[in-house]
Amino acid sequence: HFQLPADLTKMHLTDNPHPQVTHVPSSQSGCSIASDSGSSSLSDIYQATESEMGDVDLTGLPEAPVDSEDEEEEEDEDIDRTSDPLLGRDVVRECLEKEPADKTDDDIEQLLEFMHQLPAFANMTMSVRRELCSVMIFEVVEQAGAIILENGQELDSWYVILNGTVEISYPDGKSESLCMGNSFGITPSLDKQYMNGVVRTKVDDCQFVCIAQQDYWRILNHVEKNTHKVEEEGEIVMVKEHRELDRSGTRKGHIVIKATPERLIMHLIEEHSIVDPTYIEDFLLTYRTFLTSPLEVGNKLLEWFTVDSLRDKVTRVVLLWVNNHFNDFEGDPAMTRFLEEFEKNLEDTKMKGHLRLLNIACAAKAKWRQITLQKPSRDSPLFFSLLGGSDKGFGIFVETVEMGSKAAEAGLKRGDQV
Repeated sequence: HFQLPADLTKMHLTDNPHPQVTHVPSSQSGCSIASDSGSSSLSDIYQATESEMGDVDLTGLPEAPVDSEDEEEEEDEDIDRTSDPLLGRDVVRECLEKEPADKTDDDIEQLLEFMHQLPAFANMTMSVRRELCSVMIFEVVEQAGAIILENGQELDSWYVILNGTVEISYPDGKSESLCMGNSFGITPSLDKQYMNGVVRTKVDDCQFVCIAQQDYWRILNHVEKNTHKVEEEGEIVMVKEHRELDRSGTRKGHIVIKATPERLIMHLIEEHSIVDPTYIEDFLLTYRTFLTSPLEVGNKLLEWFTVDSLRDKVTRVVLLWVNNHFNDFEGDPAMTRFLEEFEKNLEDTKMKGHLRLLNIACAAKAKWRQITLQKPSRDSPLFFSLLGGSDKGFGIFVETVEMGSKAAEAGLKRGDQV
């Protein structure tokens, strides 16, 4: 029975797993990672049709003064602030000191941004972390050597260290030190639990967040009821989790957290939840980590293009792919052929608007390059043909290149503008 690895969770790129998390070989599974990469969307491609092709597209680039000493000083201050062990210490501490009932959505997002960096939260899904952040209580122990938990004491909370170090001395004489990001206390169970060993602070100003046993058990054990498993031929091929992105309940739905590579590819053309609107962009950013070749995706897209109901969805995926990751095509002859075949399909199905968008995206993303093609004599064939010119009203483009010819070896490609 095939089990999906537990650590292949879908996270934002700011949710980098802790280094201790082991990665699963690509042969076993796939994952999709949501990102804030600033990659282009379809609206960017549509906007490109409004501008002239000769213009340099600077949309999305922030304006900033150059050589400003004041600016540099401010940047230095920002770097100093963010390098603090408690990232944005003042803001995070302010959120922590509020009672759970007083925490706003913004407070919880601030806490989430900080907590995801800690090992104690590394293997938890985003929704679990968010719920834990909404109920956590902040505690500070000022003095080193203070006993936090006695041996045999009944436990009622789960603790995560935010600052400082604690030492656990076990009855058998052994001891261990725990530092920032480590946890101790109860396990997610409602059973009575007792401390094995003594926990004391090793330094001044130790800071913790505590989560009550009832809350810890409820949040970690109710994850199961919020997940939906998709099975095919007795094997789990996808796991989705129900998420609510705000307290109003208007933004809620299922998001893919685990799946096999094949199922992740198929999800490209399925309906995406309101809580997962950037699935395609995320997939195109991350597929290299779990697929051996982009053709695995390309071939499926060409196959799905023949289905009328899927044609628009497939075209959207290809346009985003070309616009955001043109290197995947430009540096790979097989993917260049895929793009040519896809272009021909658009022509055959008379999808002229989409074809224009594809050509604009390719032209905007392609790099200038110089090609030297030597001929033994003036009369020798060129092995390529050109199209266009002033009499046609547009530029000169390479129309065909003979496969295996000197022109192809030199790197000349169909669609190149001279």
